[in-house]
Amino acid sequence: MRRRAGFGGSALQGTLLFCAIVFVVLSLGVEGKVSKQKLLEVERKLKQLNKTPVKSIQSEDGDVIDCIDINKQPAFDHPALKNHKIQMRPTQAHPPSVEDRKEKDSSAITIVNQTWHRSGSCPEGTIPIRRVKKSELLRATSLESYGRKPYIPPPANKTETDQVIGDNRQYANINDKHIFPSDEGLNLTALDPHRSTTYLTTLGYNYIGASGDINVWNPRVEADDEFSTAQIWLMNGPRESFDSVEAGWIVNPKLFGDRRTRLFAYWTDDASQRTGCFNLVCAGFVQTSHEVALGAAMAATSSEIGAQYQISLSMYMDTDTGNWWLGFGPKNITIGYWPGALFSTLQHSAVIVKWGGEVYSTKILGQKPHTATAMGSGNFAWGLWGHACFIQHIRIRDYSLYWKYPEWESPMADEADCYGIVSNRPQPLAEPILYFGGPGRNNFCP
Repeated sequence: MRRRAGFGGSALQGTLLFCAIVFVVLSLGVEGKVSKQKLLEVERKLKQLNKTPVKSIQSEDGDVIDCIDINKQPAFDHPALKNHKIQMRPTQAHPPSVEDRKEKDSSAITIVNQTWHRSGSCPEGTIPIRRVKKSELLRATSLESYGRKPYIPPPANKTETDQVIGDNRQYANINDKHIFPSDEGLNLTALDPHRSTTYLTTLGYNYIGASGDINVWNPRVEADDEFSTAQIWLMNGPRESFDSVEAGWIVNPKLFGDRRTRLFAYWTDDASQRTGCFNLVCAGFVQTSHEVALGAAMAATSSEIGAQYQISLSMYMDTDTGNWWLGFGPKNITIGYWPGALFSTLQHSAVIVKWGGEVYSTKILGQKPHTATAMGSGNFAWGLWGHACFIQHIRIRDYSLYWKYPEWESPMADEADCYGIVSNRPQPLAEPILYFGGPGRNNFCP
């Protein structure tokens, strides 16, 4: 018995030792493959990004949420914001009214909570910021571009109208600029070879706001360097250097190290060449809310033929200051704003608004095999309620200062056989709903 017990103890010790070694190796991960100089640069970047907290909250999903003094947030590292005075609330009643957002015929549950809320809260006078991990910086293509969407130059030397596989979207070479004929000379939506988008769009006016209730899912993301979103865009400027403010939910394993569905905000002043980023991982967005953490995981996601969850989002310009505000939830909590000083063309208005989804991958638009990264729920749009991802209560705001459904709109899909779209047009007494998404690779999208 003693020998057998002793043998068992040795086996147990050996197993524990082996597990400890594996843990150390896994902990080192990419870190063991990089130079000492790179590690020093990463440490400096971490100190720059992770400000000293007033309080820290360990979330059950593994995130750490730091409560940062509102006056010491990353935004003020931006050269244009050195002497910026925080605007705590919009100067006018810009958000869509609660009545306008009322869920008349909807059974979707509006989410106001994030996973970290179960573990604590940040006091007033601070803002919640998700702490960046060393492993996340080590995964970045470069520290300089960390948190920014990859920039893909516009197509060059295209002299013929090209047909996108499985769809009727085209781009034409007009005066050496790639545009859609329907874009009336604007070249914002020229095809990006690494992004597949499906969306409802409106253009032709000066827009100073957009909103919608976005159905929340957790789609499959096949590769670690890919991502999938459901979102709203407000854009202006030329294709090669457009301004954009964006918000929605995202699954992005390269940026966050997991495949959870997370709230995001994004901006750029030059089509993501050298400016802009997600959330607060660069200087720019000024946060005012102590309740909502950009980049934090949502507390619930929808299930097929099960509970349907949605987030209410709005982005709108304060015409007195030029700042673009981001609102969240049915009561439109103001998360914060992008200062007008960050932008060029968006200082006046947006000229294109889009509602829909985006998949980033190097295996799209004719590349085979196509990525199996899903958009929306992963089901095609024609599955409708309970199956497909939707956006409802779609609204725009122009200089009439009213929130309203767009006077005209058009559904677009880069790859309709991979990610589809169904738009129910406005009917008397019926709220129009946009359905979009798909599985990516399938029999018709090989």
